[in-house]
Amino acid sequence: MKRENFVCTIGFQGDTAIVDGTARKRYGKRSPQELLDEGLYRYAFCAALYDDALDGFVERFHAASGIDVSTADDLKRLFGVFSVPEDTVKVQAIS
Repeated sequence: MKRENFVCTIGFQGDTAIVDGTARKRYGKRSPQELLDEGLYRYAFCAALYDDALDGFVERFHAASGIDVSTADDLKRLFGVFSVPEDTVKVQAIS
């Protein structure tokens, strides 16, 4: 699954990722920090997870959002995103 699609996925229908096409164009290539600065916390978390950059992200997330989290697992539970899909996933963009 491409990074831009994963960052902007809003849900799944079977093996198809439903992606916000407008958000993908606007935010898909931004760094986790840029997304945090925009207040797009879920997108920022997904970007950090995809980039394997969760070290230090939890502290930056807490500072930006004020949400009391202490581990990456807390963020995974908060957003309901636990990993990047390893299997082939179809993508359906909606605008």
